Amino acid sequence: MQQKTGALIFDETADRYDIRFDLADYYGGLRCGDCLEVFTGGKWKPARMEYGDNWYLVGVRADDLNGLIVRI
Repeated sequence: MQQKTGALIFDETADRYDIRFDLADYYGGLRCGDCLEVFTGGKWKPARMEYGDNWYLVGVRADDLNGLIVRI
């Protein structure tokens, strides 16, 4: 299966994060437990989307998830 690379964005209408691949191409909304890879520190790191008091990524430290480059 081909992986797609995009940027994390917060979809306020759905109250969850999504991945924007292109101008009108989106993943469709991330849910708890969804696995992806995040490009940080010059390399790809595995991560998992979770929700507690707010959305966060297990395996990646980030204060703001908006704009992170990810692939799924």
